[in-house]
Amino acid sequence: MAVRKILMLVGDFVEDYEVMVPFQALQAVGHTVHAVCPGKKAGEKVRTAVHDFEGDQTYSEKPGHNFALNATFDDVRPEAYDALVIPGGRAPEYIRLDQRVLAIVRHFAETHKPIAAICHGPQVLAAAGVLEGRSCTAYPAVGPEVRRAGGRWVEVAVDEAHVDGNLVTAPAWPAHPKWIARFLEVLGTRIAP
Repeated sequence: MAVRKILMLVGDFVEDYEVMVPFQALQAVGHTVHAVCPGKKAGEKVRTAVHDFEGDQTYSEKPGHNFALNATFDDVRPEAYDALVIPGGRAPEYIRLDQRVLAIVRHFAETHKPIAAICHGPQVLAAAGVLEGRSCTAYPAVGPEVRRAGGRWVEVAVDEAHVDGNLVTAPAWPAHPKWIARFLEVLGTRIAP
């Protein structure tokens, strides 16, 4: 298996499970994962939020953990990475305002490197203008943004994932088993029994 170097774009109030689980799972299979946040350095932390589905019209939000960054955003050179992960939560709504974040996302899209986005993560893809002609899913409230960005919205169950070439998306953390498995397939990662 080729070890991949993966960049993860996060921010304060990233969804707790959607940052912690893929960060740990991708490392557990041998990949290198660098988690970065605009304006922050390695060793600093972002606060997370736990989003849950408790029967209300939308998700509930509770305080999560403090997640330690292991790389510095200003040092990121996207050409040094093999893939990109964008977790959801509230972070995507404001990190997409950072022009460098958008330039980084465009690099991965233009070079056809694997991209995994979950929940509200596709808000960053829409803002970067990389969804034109692509199909993806996300948290349902992001559907209108996907369509306005020229993407084809795909509705799937909350525990399912969708793949369009190098792009792997899912609605929310209940999809982790399938979303991470599909992303590993796109990465070319083989896990032998």
